[in-house]
Amino acid sequence: MMKITVIAVGKLKERYLRDGCDEYLKRLGAYSRVNIVEISEERCPENPSRAEIEAVKDKEGKRIISKIPKGAFVVPMCIEGEQMSSEDFSRRIEEISIKGFGEIVFIIGGSFGMSDEVKSLGGLKLSFGRMTLPHQLMRMILLEQIYRAFSILNNGKYHK
Repeated sequence: MMKITVIAVGKLKERYLRDGCDEYLKRLGAYSRVNIVEISEERCPENPSRAEIEAVKDKEGKRIISKIPKGAFVVPMCIEGEQMSSEDFSRRIEEISIKGFGEIVFIIGGSFGMSDEVKSLGGLKLSFGRMTLPHQLMRMILLEQIYRAFSILNNGKYHK
């Protein structure tokens, strides 16, 4: 059974997001073991300079890297990543598994994104579009798409 880890900066603050994530985590239990690792957000001044933003991304990035399991296939979620259909995403998960990876780690950065160092670890950089989404909402969307991918791979009725 494939193991999925989602490393995300910040805690889910809104109840509806926690409820949505919990629902997809419950559904995913039929297909995969899923682990959510929350990394604390770095504090930043009100109107940060570019250097302060880079420092935030670097500090959060070091925390993220410390939580990536050895031998896992790493997928940073970033706007410059590859966009694909749900069917293509499911095939990619299957290919990663066939290549012998027992775990896929998806990474969701903080409100300023993620460091180049974290992005460089990705075997696949993934984007769900060019629009900017709140990183907390992104967690629920990612879990839904992972569930959809496993449903597709297992000929489930969820994906139409």
